[in-house]
Amino acid sequence: MTKSPKIAASVSNVEAVREEKLSDEEIIARAEADMKRFTSERDACVARRKELMDAEDPDKGVFHAAEIFRLQQEKLRLDVEMEFRRKKINRIRLGIREASHLPPSGGMLF
Repeated sequence: MTKSPKIAASVSNVEAVREEKLSDEEIIARAEADMKRFTSERDACVARRKELMDAEDPDKGVFHAAEIFRLQQEKLRLDVEMEFRRKKINRIRLGIREASHLPPSGGMLF
């Protein structure tokens, strides 16, 4: 189930406040643990998707297109989550702080 943008924004703000109280090493450890979990979930999605694709039989009218599509979307979502964590770790290691105190620009870059 997806969260509404307002709920997702408030959850990320709460997470940002919590992370301010953690050390950089703790934040990195959490991000790395998340990445491991996402990797295993992604691998399970890929394996299940392959099973469904192998089980399809067009001659008999057996198709799993909706489930295959949903699994592909989930795999892509997990890839994005992993990339966010990877970039967060890199920012911390480079000493770049997130500007959570700045108001959102509404998608505008200026």
